[in-house]
Amino acid sequence: MTLYALKPRFQALLRPVARRLHAGGVTANQVTIGTAAASLLLGVGLALAAAAGESIWFLLLPGWLLARMALNAIDGLLAREFGQASRLGACLNELADLLADAALYLPFALLPATGSALAVLVVVLANVAELAAVVATADGSGRRNDGPMGKSDRALVFGALGLLLGCGIPPGPWLAGVLATIAVLLLPTIGNRVRRGIAGEDRGGQP
Repeated sequence: MTLYALKPRFQALLRPVARRLHAGGVTANQVTIGTAAASLLLGVGLALAAAAGESIWFLLLPGWLLARMALNAIDGLLAREFGQASRLGACLNELADLLADAALYLPFALLPATGSALAVLVVVLANVAELAAVVATADGSGRRNDGPMGKSDRALVFGALGLLLGCGIPPGPWLAGVLATIAVLLLPTIGNRVRRGIAGEDRGGQP
């Protein structure tokens, strides 16, 4: 199970917004690049805040992660439903997500008493999981989005962590434990995507 299963309902809510953006001349690639740029800027800000011990700024993370999921869904709608799909767009989408995830999650490595290696490990394994998802498209079967720790699930967990830190809960062994749990759950996520991709299993109707 993964939160990605809720994506069709999420997209249905955002379809009117996508129509308005299309009417205003906004393209899917513009949304992709703009979202990635904003994520990189926030990531730099969070890194500076973490280094200075000002964890209150992590309160920005939950709201942005939710907005980012919405924008990612919108760029997909613009690409598929308004004839904007392209190979360039597909490449931008994957690369932008990898860069944005790294920018938003690596600042956790700078928090005291967290264990920086764990945060880096999570980012590395997350990138491997997304690579496994893309490799499965080589035979035309479509991108894998298997869990248990997919992109949306990671966003939910890190958003909750940002909320806790921003509300004044000091980082410590508990945070290292959460990061270790994410890393462990990423291993079966990678395995599921590779195994089911090789087997050519149906993606459960997920777009």
